[in-house]
Order: sequence, then C-alpha cells, then structure tokens
Amino acid sequence: MTARARAGARRGRPAALASVAGFGDWPLFYVPIAALALLVALWLRAGSAREAAWLGFAYGAGLFLTGVSWVYVSLHDYGMMPAPLAALATVLFCAYLALYPAAVGYAQARIGARPGARALLLVPGLWALAEWVRAWFLTGFPWLTLGYSQLDAPLAGFAPVLGIFGMSLAAASTAGAVALLALRAGPRGSALALVAVLFAAGFGLERARWTEPVGAPVTVALLQGNVPQSLKFVPGRYETTLATYAALAEASSARLVVMPETAIPRFLELVAPAYLERLHAAAARRDGDFLVGVPLREGPDRYYNAVVSVGVSPRQTYAKSHLVPFGEFIPPGFGWVPSILQIPLSDFSRGGAKQRPLAVAGQHVAMNICYEDAFGAEIIRQLPEATLLANVSNVAWFGDSLAPAQHLRISRTRALETGRVMLRATNTGVTAIIDERGRVTARLPAFTEGRLEGRAQGRTGATPYARAGTRPPFCCRWHARRSPRGRRGARASGDFLDPLSRG
Repeated sequence: MTARARAGARRGRPAALASVAGFGDWPLFYVPIAALALLVALWLRAGSAREAAWLGFAYGAGLFLTGVSWVYVSLHDYGMMPAPLAALATVLFCAYLALYPAAVGYAQARIGARPGARALLLVPGLWALAEWVRAWFLTGFPWLTLGYSQLDAPLAGFAPVLGIFGMSLAAASTAGAVALLALRAGPRGSALALVAVLFAAGFGLERARWTEPVGAPVTVALLQGNVPQSLKFVPGRYETTLATYAALAEASSARLVVMPETAIPRFLELVAPAYLERLHAAAARRDGDFLVGVPLREGPDRYYNAVVSVGVSPRQTYAKSHLVPFGEFIPPGFGWVPSILQIPLSDFSRGGAKQRPLAVAGQHVAMNICYEDAFGAEIIRQLPEATLLANVSNVAWFGDSLAPAQHLRISRTRALETGRVMLRATNTGVTAIIDERGRVTARLPAFTEGRLEGRAQGRTGATPYARAGTRPPFCCRWHARRSPRGRRGARASGDFLDPLSRG
C-alpha cells in the first residue's frame, strides 16, 4: 500500500466511526469518546499538519453528514427546494461544520508538543475552543457538541459547573487519554489518573444540589397538536388547528398550559376575539394562565415569533431573539433565497436580548423558542429570577429524523446546567417534562395528538455555570461599550458574526 493510500485509509476511519456519534438518543456514551480517541491517535501519527487537517475534516464529515442529515428534510420536504439543490446545500453546510475539527487537527500539529501534552492538554483545549466558536460564529450552530453525548454518563456532573463546553473538555480529555493508552505512548500513568479523576469528579458533582425548591409545585399541561407541517398554513386547516388546541386546553385542569411554537398560525391581531376570550375563560376557571405560541406583528415590516400569555395574569409577551438563518431571517446578500424556499414568515424581527421571565401561574417562566435552547449562555440571562424553563418548538420541519431526539437531549442539558425544570411543548414531538437533574419524567409519543399533564416544582438559586456563564469578563465590558441597534434579523442586532451582541 502506498503512503497516499495509507493516508486515505486513515482519513476514512474517523469518518466511519464518527458517523455513529450523531444519533440523537444514543445511549452508549463511550462511542463518541472512542471515535474521538481514534481521531487523536491518528493525529499523533500524522506525518504533517495538512494530513492532520484532512483527518479532522473526514471525522467532521462523517459526524455531521449523519447527525445533521435532517437539514435536507427541512429544505426539500417542507421548504420545497429542488432535491439536487437541497442535497448540495446540506453537503456544503456539513462541509463547513467539518472545518472546525479540521482546524483543530491542523492547529495541534502546527503547535506541536510531546504526545502526552498533545493528547491530554492541547487537543482537548482546542476541541472545546472550536466548539465554542462554532456556537456563535455566523449566529452559531452548536448542534452535536461533544458534551451532549455525555448527558447520561458521569461526566454530566460538570454541566452545572462548567456548562456544555466543560463537558466537552472533559470528554475530549478522556478521549485523549484513551488514545495514549491504545498507542502505548506518552505518560500512560498520567492518562489513567486523568480519566479516574474526571470520572470521580463527575460522580461527586452529580450529587451536589445547586438549587432548591421554592413554593408549591404547579400543575402543568403541555399540548401537542400534531399538525403536519405540510398542512400548517394550508387555507381551511386554520380553524381545525385552533379547535384542536382549544379542546386539548379545556380538557385539562392544570393551572399552567403551554402550547407549541406558532400553535396559532396567524398573526395575533387577526385571531378572532371570541377565540382568545374562550382561552381566557378556560384559564380563569383554574386561576391560571396559558402560554400560546403565535406570531406578532408591529407594522408591515416588523413581526416576531412569539409566545403570549392569556389568563388571570396581566398579558405578557416573549419574542424570539435568536433567529434561524434562512428559516426566520435572511442574512445580508442572500435576498434571492426566498425565491427558492417556500417558508412562511421567513424574515422575522429579533426580540430583545434582555427579556425577563413571564410571571404566570405563580411562577417566573424563562421562555425560549425552538432552537434557542441550544444556546446555554442565552438561557441563563433570565436566571436566577426564573423558577421554571419552558421551550416551545415546531420540529415538524424536520419530519421523522434525528432532530427531535437531538433537541430533547439539548433541552435536558439546559435543565441540568441551570438546575431548573424544563417544560417542552412541541407540535409533533418530543413533548416532555424534564426535571432539574436533566431527567425526562414524562413524555408524549411523537407524531400523536395529546396533552401531557404533570407537576412542576419551581426552584431558586443559581448553579456555578449560571453565575459565571461561558464568556471571559473582557467580553462583557466590550459589549457594554457597543450596543448596535437596527431594524430586523441579523441586521437588527449586528450579530451575524458577533456573539457579544447577544448579551
């Protein structure tokens, strides 16, 4: 076998193993660690920085082409983009994401160090840094961050202390140690000691109690209308959708009822007053409140993806602030995209970054809409005031793919990081109640119409992560000096490239 052929074979191995690490509900936490350990081992044997970069790219391609394959479903099946264009867009997007592990491979080879230092210190640090950058650059896409694979493992204990990137750092350090042990290279005793310390610390931190209950539990009902995305905005379906959610809500006696994102697929001003009065009366009968996903409009050029409270508490609104590129706003220079994609309301305005929790049903609920809960540093803005977290989503855009299970894992991590119960109300799944330890205590089957009822205990206090966040202090000071204001989407915040404008 030639040297080039051997190099090609080495590049293929991490892609093949990384591909199995993209499953959303994958219970084998050691598989992603094994995949990364193989990559580290190949990096340690790579003959050049260029070869190390290609190895990282192959790993990233295998990971993202598997784990983010649902992008094609969204673009083609529901966005009506022609299949060849949707496939090309998905491949290019995954190739972009693969550049991050490629950059780690190149950097660790160029910096150079002894195998032990590279595997145990340099690679883990660069890996966590690359994931952090990926979480904000070009508005951010933190999907498939390594730490999420450790949610059901001892390393999950680091979540309330260091957040998701701390979990990634611990997992990458473990992978580096495994690589050294497999290669019989470097300080193997230090590698074993590091794994033992990390797992022992994780076990210990799992038993810590960072927050405490406050007040009495509140009864909750999470509604799942199971409205197919292909029918959501079809004329004539609107009345059926409203009737479904009204019937589900009225059948419950819960004090807090949560409906999914855009449960009402029409601007609030266009909703019949009688329907809103019907919801208000149902909420008032149990001295409670409904949280309703509905778009809001302020003039012809400004509208929001929002949640509005209806009930005994004063009317309150949360407007989504972290928008999805191309799905909810059109980045500058891409005005031609709407002519290819058929996505209703594809240029939302951005809600404020400093919105406070909604005071409803005796709780302070920190709202987040759809993939906003993938950004832990933004969720903690509403802490420690918030007693509960609530996510409303419409993951019907991604069909029966990996996305719903991946999104559930992300929500579980936010609950664990903050020490708060997370309520997830979705259109098609996964609707669930998650406790402050990140455990799913109740859920509805996907693609079914139903109502999930339970009790949610509000909590007070703050985890170390909620207090410290993920950014260095100088970033906060710089942000205080620059607060761009504008009109819409990325242009409204100046945040297409800048993470600091998001608070």
